[in-house]
Amino acid sequence: MTDLDTLATALYVRIDDALKASPHLAPWRPAVGIAPTLSDAELVTVAAMSALLGYTSERRWLRRAGRDLRHLFPYLPQQSGYNKRLRNASELLKHMIRMLAQDTSLWSDDVWVVDSTPVGCGCSRETARRSALAGWAQYGYCASHSRYFWGLRLHLMCTPGGLPVLFALTGAKADERETLRDMLDTAHDVAATHPGQTIIGDKNYYGRGFERDLADRHLKLLRPARKGEPERAEIHLFRPLRQVIESINQTFKGQLDLEQHGGRTPSGVIARVLTRILALTAAIWLNDKTGQPVKRSLIAYDH
Repeated sequence: MTDLDTLATALYVRIDDALKASPHLAPWRPAVGIAPTLSDAELVTVAAMSALLGYTSERRWLRRAGRDLRHLFPYLPQQSGYNKRLRNASELLKHMIRMLAQDTSLWSDDVWVVDSTPVGCGCSRETARRSALAGWAQYGYCASHSRYFWGLRLHLMCTPGGLPVLFALTGAKADERETLRDMLDTAHDVAATHPGQTIIGDKNYYGRGFERDLADRHLKLLRPARKGEPERAEIHLFRPLRQVIESINQTFKGQLDLEQHGGRTPSGVIARVLTRILALTAAIWLNDKTGQPVKRSLIAYDH
């Protein structure tokens, strides 16, 4: 059986066990003071549930959770306290995303797809001038949808089944090749444990030096030919797999409301984006454990 209560219970138990085994993963708090009534495991679980249910307002979500989810979470904090604690839990969110991903059969897939997608942060010129995100968020262009936007880019490397492997949040103009290099450098253990991995990207992942760098890491890059280049041998693979990464991006945007994240500060945006990545990873993890035919299905958890 898979439903939201089952996912919440399984996710809470997994996070709680991880925190008991590794207490250093918990967000820092003063040694002297009142212990929080809502545990860190409960906090992260509540946040993942809000993403799965499509809530972009923390106040509305906490009202809903207080009305309908008391059987799971007897105590819920005020919005201000919830927001502050969630922003401080970014490292725990990242750790749990990796832990859950590694505990799936999809983690051993020998193909990864990589791409970036816009994360809009504002629509007005005044917002671009005065926002706390100014300087990090930038004006950029989305070729897939032929539109300009002001905000960030979420760079994703996933398995064809949609499981997030690596991710990064950058300014809209960040070079996708350099970002991929940084992702691999930051998580060098991932590439080291997947020698011979194939990475499939679009035309923006080009350059002899770039491909040579990936080859030195024992990674093989497949991409379509750019204008003026001879046709590449693997062209038959790109069209279906291009649809895969677009479908994964659409899951984030259409079902997990990535572009309606509501963050107004760097730490707020990071926490909200990580929450959505965790929500998708947790759903894939439980679907994999329960033998569901479609691993990236959120249907059982979005109501």
